[in-house]
Amino acid sequence: MARRFTGGKLIVASHNAGKVREIRELLAPYSANVISAGDLGLPEPEETGTTFIANAELKARAAASAANLPALADDSGFAVDALDGAPGLYSARWAGPSKDFAFAMKRVEDELRGKADTRAHFICALSLAWPDGTCESFEGAVHGHVTFPARGLKGFGYDPIFIADGFKVTFAEMEPNEKHAISHRAEAFRQLVAACFA
Repeated sequence: MARRFTGGKLIVASHNAGKVREIRELLAPYSANVISAGDLGLPEPEETGTTFIANAELKARAAASAANLPALADDSGFAVDALDGAPGLYSARWAGPSKDFAFAMKRVEDELRGKADTRAHFICALSLAWPDGTCESFEGAVHGHVTFPARGLKGFGYDPIFIADGFKVTFAEMEPNEKHAISHRAEAFRQLVAACFA
């Protein structure tokens, strides 16, 4: 039986404004007073895990311990089949120190040149940690393919080059509520909410 979140302040262990906004929107129906790690000036721990769940747990535990509050961390990435799952765990690093995702998407395009397989998926691991070290973790995915040139202004990260199975528009062209219904983060959230919030 998973530990439940009982309301009050919840740290979102991220300095990524787009990610924090998306998590805040997904948590809107629950009694969580969401504060980002960036707002609190918490340091970003080095992501040394070898899986998305390991990195999410590392970030959640670090924020929960530093703020003495429950903390929710996300570790997510974009995996392209023809690139052996890259950028994967290194999705943010492909954007460089300035977090330039136009550069990262161009790198995906360059590395895919001449390859016929455009299958890709987003993965999201969510970990909810408490200051006592308790941690609950969940993972979701959404499958589709990459498309070029990048399209849309509504998403962030690799959203402008990803089309989910069954759709004709990129994640960055979708309305937020439409993306939230099918995204990797939404799938991980469904599991999290069922176990820890519902």
